[in-house]
Amino acid sequence: MIALSLAEIAEVVGGQTHDIPDPSVQVTGPVVRDSREAGPGSLFVAFAGERVDGHDFAAAVVEAGAVAVLGTRPVGVPAIVVDDVQSALGALARHVVRRLGATLVALTGSAGKTSTKDLIAQVLRRKAPTVFTPGSLNNEIGLPLTALSATEETRFLVLEMGARGIGHISYLAGLTPPKVGLVLNVGSAHIGEFGGREQIAQAKGELVEALPSEAEGGTAILNADDPYVRAMASRTKAKVIFFGESGEADVRAENVRLTDTGQPSFRLHTPSGASDVTMRLYGEHHVSNALAAAAVAHELGMSADEIAVALSEAGSLSRWRMEVTERPDGVTVVNDAYNANPESMRAALRALAAIGKGRRTWAVLGKMAELGDEALAEHDAVGRLAVRLNVSKLVAVGGREAAWLQLGAYNEGSWGEESVHVSDAQAAVDLLRSELRPGDVVLVKASRSVGLESVAQALIETGAEGEVSAR
Repeated sequence: MIALSLAEIAEVVGGQTHDIPDPSVQVTGPVVRDSREAGPGSLFVAFAGERVDGHDFAAAVVEAGAVAVLGTRPVGVPAIVVDDVQSALGALARHVVRRLGATLVALTGSAGKTSTKDLIAQVLRRKAPTVFTPGSLNNEIGLPLTALSATEETRFLVLEMGARGIGHISYLAGLTPPKVGLVLNVGSAHIGEFGGREQIAQAKGELVEALPSEAEGGTAILNADDPYVRAMASRTKAKVIFFGESGEADVRAENVRLTDTGQPSFRLHTPSGASDVTMRLYGEHHVSNALAAAAVAHELGMSADEIAVALSEAGSLSRWRMEVTERPDGVTVVNDAYNANPESMRAALRALAAIGKGRRTWAVLGKMAELGDEALAEHDAVGRLAVRLNVSKLVAVGGREAAWLQLGAYNEGSWGEESVHVSDAQAAVDLLRSELRPGDVVLVKASRSVGLESVAQALIETGAEGEVSAR
């Protein structure tokens, strides 16, 4: 974080200082909520959770070098006491962002946010120092913590914004007002909580409504291939840039194809020129993500050639997202188990089909959460798609939703041993251990709550070290 005195922080967050001998002492290190990350010069934010109360670690973090604790009560060590820690954290982030000279890029969407954020960061940091959201820390706590990790040297701040209801993105954009706003898509993720796609579009569009006008330097970057997103152009006073495979898009892809190993290749067109891209990532769905990143980079002054080189060299920065591991015995494990919704599930299955062309393919799939009344139809559709893509075997893992996956496959014509329903991760591992052959390709994917990353990890470890159980 940029250096701030404890006195200034207390004023910004509306707090009272306690046990602070010298309020002019500065916070020069990171702002952290995990006591294990506290170090010299840091500020520890004490949240009181259901199972763990951060205030209990106050003495330990100060001993580790933290300058003070931001909490809701005195703790016997230097502290700034506030009524609400989350609001105080947001106020501090808003203050620091205003002090920064960085260009703030915010993005949202139903699918692909984290992968696209990682691509944007890898492209922009070739131009100037860039800070970006780690993993998927895109909520009321993770977003301000990311913003507070920026320093005086930071020139680009890339922030992923998630939403579980109307007003969430407006709140986040108020904490960290963006200059560039990117909306990727409107899909089915969290549709059970929102109530419908129209409501999701309303929530995602709050980002472009928060942008400054074109005269003030605001830019909205919108997916021309998604009608819900394209319609958001009418909701902003910012400059509008469209990306997509549509011929009307300002930044678009032509001659899209997949390599023999399932990696996308295409001709990138921007208003400043064109250049060829061959990505290291797997799956055609990354073309849209790459175009979104290219549109941001173009708007921030990078040439088509610079963007193409950066996209071609970019890798996956966040775990369990299309992580491809080749076992010594020739089995390929694709771990995409971080999360799942209907759009990302379909994209992953298509990627599996591309990667496994000419090989035996396995789709180990579990529940897609928060789909509400659409859950049965969406799981059924994914099971059907696995059959249409000629996936060799579908392994549906879990309870009711997994049964619906298998039912969809069965109704599409998978009547023999092409699909199977197993109760849990260990059962899936046992099945795969007994039936996998060298050269097979295995995709593992489900919502985060299912924990199917244990299946992928067990398969990888089995190939390297012998029999291992799922954890």
